[in-house]
Amino acid sequence: MQDEELPQLSEGPKAAWMITFADLVSLMLTFFVLLYSMSSVQMDKWDAMTDTLTQTLNPGKLTTVAAATAEFNIGTIFRRQATDLDYLSGVLQRGVEGDELLKFSRIMLLDDRLVVALPGDLLFPSGKAQMPDEARSALFTLGSLLRNVGNQVGVNGHTDPAKPSKESGFSTNWELSVARASAVANVLRQSGYTDDIIAFGYADSRFAQLPDIDAEDRAKLGRRVDIVVFPTVEGN
Repeated sequence: MQDEELPQLSEGPKAAWMITFADLVSLMLTFFVLLYSMSSVQMDKWDAMTDTLTQTLNPGKLTTVAAATAEFNIGTIFRRQATDLDYLSGVLQRGVEGDELLKFSRIMLLDDRLVVALPGDLLFPSGKAQMPDEARSALFTLGSLLRNVGNQVGVNGHTDPAKPSKESGFSTNWELSVARASAVANVLRQSGYTDDIIAFGYADSRFAQLPDIDAEDRAKLGRRVDIVVFPTVEGN
């Protein structure tokens, strides 16, 4: 008996779909390559993504470096020093003795401050806060001595109990005392003292604390302007 030949199955029709599928995949791949070639990569997002992946896959190679918190360290900061009030009292005393106006001022060294009491009648006309040229020149002399110190400086204006006249332009003694204190502070700043100056007006609120002297001299002393030098620098 002759061996019967087995029928050969045609694979052509059954494999035809492979050609269509391969063409479709090729077209899709070409389409995605085209899209990628037309896109622009954002480097910041790319770097962030790669850093995240690197930290996730190999965190042992990343080290954290603490950022500097200040431009200068403590050793490089220069702090101004306050001048000793005992020494400063002697310097101011010698400085005012040679001035025709300042020689009438009183320098008092207290426990917590140095006070230079300037006669208001010599600095300002009666009831006014405008300073004549000779008074400004005298204060420039005093300011040249204070501009080299780091101490905090304040100016306090005072008046006697008499009410200001209508011609003065001030309705109260408080307004007059504040205006005079501000005028003295401005001249000190113009003479070279660069730090902030605290200016206060006390009017006649401290007139009762003056010593029991002749009434006229007591009134003159009440119309004074005090320059107060503190033992600390500004902000302390």
